[in-house]
Amino acid sequence: MIAYIKGKIIAKQSGDLIILNQGLGYKVSVSADIYSEVTKDSEIELYTHQHVREDSLDLYGFKNLDDLGMFEMLLSVSGIGPKSALAVLSLSSTNHLKEAIISEDAGMLTKVSGIGKKTAQRVVLELKEKIAKLEDFKADMQTGVSSSDEIDALMALGYNMNEAREALKKVDKNISDSGERVKQALKNI
Repeated sequence: MIAYIKGKIIAKQSGDLIILNQGLGYKVSVSADIYSEVTKDSEIELYTHQHVREDSLDLYGFKNLDDLGMFEMLLSVSGIGPKSALAVLSLSSTNHLKEAIISEDAGMLTKVSGIGKKTAQRVVLELKEKIAKLEDFKADMQTGVSSSDEIDALMALGYNMNEAREALKKVDKNISDSGERVKQALKNI
């Protein structure tokens, strides 16, 4: 599997780049923003997703691992193919897209040609929890405090994920006991 490529752009054609690497030219499909930023004969580094189908073998390129991860999450949704997933990533930044999905803004996704209201709702439904857990993990790694159980406890009490996360952010970082953190978060709601 090809996961990363670095080389010289020798051609640009309708959303695809041909990248010369070690004497081989790789055709890599990229988002509209990457395509517009790069020029022929410039050097480029991309993380790639190799998409294998019965009748084709395609490469899709991304600037960073977050974009690649979001692309692969989108592909996991029934009805979303690689071209649609790439078009979704061209809409806005990965962080903004994650926020839209967590806040259940399916309307943003319908701006992509080929994604209707039902497919957009399916994307939100299937990816909301995955993204929220991923973001919780990243936040936990940054703060050093594990809060997934605390969020689950607050959600069991009837609060939504955003309310729970915001309340836990306001809790004193010196409190390490989960039960005490939940009590403090309840006072903050």
